Amino acid sequence: MAIAVASFSDSTQPLYLAGLADLLATVVVFSFSLAFRNSSFYDAYWSVAPPLLVGYWWLSGDGELARVLVVFVIVLTWAIRLTGNWVKSWRGLDHEDWRYPKIHDATGRLYWPVSFLGIHLVPTIVVFIGCLPLFIVTHASVRMLNVWDGVAFAVGTGAVYLEARADRELSNFRQSRTSEAEVLDQGVWAWCRHPNYLGEIGFWVALGLFGYAANPTLWWNWAGVVVMVVLFLGVSIPLIDAQLLASKPAYADYRRRVWSLVPGAGSLFTSKQSD
Repeated sequence: MAIAVASFSDSTQPLYLAGLADLLATVVVFSFSLAFRNSSFYDAYWSVAPPLLVGYWWLSGDGELARVLVVFVIVLTWAIRLTGNWVKSWRGLDHEDWRYPKIHDATGRLYWPVSFLGIHLVPTIVVFIGCLPLFIVTHASVRMLNVWDGVAFAVGTGAVYLEARADRELSNFRQSRTSEAEVLDQGVWAWCRHPNYLGEIGFWVALGLFGYAANPTLWWNWAGVVVMVVLFLGVSIPLIDAQLLASKPAYADYRRRVWSLVPGAGSLFTSKQSD
């Protein structure tokens, strides 16, 4: 349905058409979540949407080809890694993210409206806002390749590499640990407690830098970066920290010793905390 809307509607408004297609796709995914009583049907959509958006905008736009190619490769690499993680962790139609039963317990009969708004619709909107620089790159570019493209490329490739390395180290740790209570504090996990989230934030910052390189006059280019930082600092990191503190006694010491994201960043990021 979403592809049909994007393919057969008036292509003079690709931003709005992509947004409508994105919302319709979310409704379709939610219908499966509701039918199978499992909100994790949405989990893979987070990583699938960005490459579809940039691909559609590329076909309907006239951006600087070299820049669009580089951005597309980075987005696709990011999406393959994230979707691959979902495939590896998926255990069947009854597999559900650990956070959703907690939300269900807290909301009771209101769970499915909350699921539609909070687990399906809001993430779709957040990701779409995060992808706005992709629209600028493909449809609103006013500058040729410049030094900011180089900065964006460095940040983007570094961010995806950091995420992939964190994934590999976490996978190796899980295979070699002798107890689920053990805490990973080696490799990039010795730099900060959430190197995967640091890489994720870096990826969205890179998209903002590409948008800035293409057109530095559009303030809304940075809306996605702001939203993503707020999401990870205000929601994702506190949730995972609380869960790990409850399940791993040694995590409290690790939390005192190691910064959440960037050492020395002060109040901009979540800093060392004492219990």
